[in-house]
Amino acid sequence: MKPTKLRCAIYTRKSTEEGLDQAFNSLHAQREACEAYVASQIGEGWVVLPTLYDDGGISGGTMERPALQQLLKDVDRGLIDVVVVYKVDRLTRALADFAKIVERFDARSVSFVSVTQAFNTTNSMGRLTLNVLLSFAQFEREVTGERIRDKIAASKKKGMWMGGNLPFGYGAPIDPVSRALVVSPAEAEQVRGFFERYLELGSVHLLQAELLKADVRTPIRTLANGAERGGKVWSRGALFHLLRNRVYLGEIPHKEKSYPGNHPAIVDAALFDAVQRALDDNRARVKARPLRPEGSPLCGKLFDADGVAMTPTCAYGKLGRRYRYYVSQPLQLGQSQAILGRDVVRRVAAGPLEGVVMQQLTDCQLLKPGAGWAEIREVVQRIDLKTDRMVFRLALPEVSDAQLAAAQQRLKSGQALKRLSGREPRLELVMLGRPVFSGGRTWVASPDGRSLASSAAPDAALIGALKRSHAIVSEHGLSPQSSLEENRQGRSVADAYHRALARLAFLAPDIQAAILEGTQPASLSLERLIKKPIPIAWSDQRKALGFAAVP
Repeated sequence: MKPTKLRCAIYTRKSTEEGLDQAFNSLHAQREACEAYVASQIGEGWVVLPTLYDDGGISGGTMERPALQQLLKDVDRGLIDVVVVYKVDRLTRALADFAKIVERFDARSVSFVSVTQAFNTTNSMGRLTLNVLLSFAQFEREVTGERIRDKIAASKKKGMWMGGNLPFGYGAPIDPVSRALVVSPAEAEQVRGFFERYLELGSVHLLQAELLKADVRTPIRTLANGAERGGKVWSRGALFHLLRNRVYLGEIPHKEKSYPGNHPAIVDAALFDAVQRALDDNRARVKARPLRPEGSPLCGKLFDADGVAMTPTCAYGKLGRRYRYYVSQPLQLGQSQAILGRDVVRRVAAGPLEGVVMQQLTDCQLLKPGAGWAEIREVVQRIDLKTDRMVFRLALPEVSDAQLAAAQQRLKSGQALKRLSGREPRLELVMLGRPVFSGGRTWVASPDGRSLASSAAPDAALIGALKRSHAIVSEHGLSPQSSLEENRQGRSVADAYHRALARLAFLAPDIQAAILEGTQPASLSLERLIKKPIPIAWSDQRKALGFAAVP
């Protein structure tokens, strides 16, 4: 009987770009060995697929590899029966990633073969051996990382600049021998001016306003790939970071310490120390300042997932409009989001979040009717914005068991209310979901990313666009099935923006009504409706735009 045909996909990878421009490189060598192995199994029906799954110059420690992602997509589509690699670590060096990959292979009954190690994941012994081997591969990668980190630490102790974004005041090229930063005279003069002006003004906010008025912008840097960065107005966080940066003292910071650097200082020690004392004094005064709940009612009550307090701040748009936010203190003092961790909520728009808090406490009906922020502040001890939930600690000593049971009945899916044990009677309200800040908007999203909150007020931009869309449809006689060619020629809608705008007229009636009433999901914006596809079916529209299903 003729053997069943098995489609074999060969995956190759090289960590560095060195030698990839050669006529015969490591990727070619890996593929040649894999093809020879598949040819030896021709009697079992193995055939090589022509598609090339090659990742050159990409580490095995990440899953974000174009060829690997394409391979996994083809596996999911049922186009592959066997995945062949030269060595197991070509596929991945991380045990957790390997487990995820094998799980996707198993879901489609795809076998995995390593040519030089003779493994096959279709049997238990092969799985065990692979896991052991990957554990050693991951160990090797971690040891390599430790060696690199130790080398960087040792180099910084010797005063060397070990890479990263060049501090304002210093320019390229770096001295190749001493790895010393080179002073840029014009920028260095500006840096000293920032330090001196801050001492005169006594406030980073006033310094930022002065720079904004004078249209002083961050320097434009050209990256290795030719892209340009910078040219933006100075933010308060960037100014805080600049004023705290010990590089300007001629030092190289590393974690919590700093060491004498090989580069010249821009700011003398007396000026730098005076600025640090002023910054510390201002911070102490801000902490001692009495709270003003009428402006930011959650001030002193809000904490991020690390337990760090989130303080109120504001920004102003081009037309002078004021925007309020709650920001984690480290982020406000200039630490980058990348260092602090992207999974933790560090910045949220104040208005939408306050609306969610007010709505949650009102829905429970544990407060007196018509209770305002003064009463809410007395009840709320703290609110923690976890990575996947919001936790409210409430001081409500007079709530009876019957009232608590009634409040629990009123909770929605993903919410829980319980009494906490302790000397002081407290309640804990847990709401699954986390605040999402995107495009100047904040809304609470469930773990699957859907919006859990409605807008607090009608969106003028959305309403105006909806009215305009009906005018365009009426003028040109469009329909949901009108093709792009009809819209462009036969229907005389030449403008691409107007064509996109016209789709709003074909939204489900309840979606249009929600937009007019201002009860649409907080995540729904005009930009979202214009830039992303809108399904024709009303049920699909409700699902895609975050509306609850309507019978």
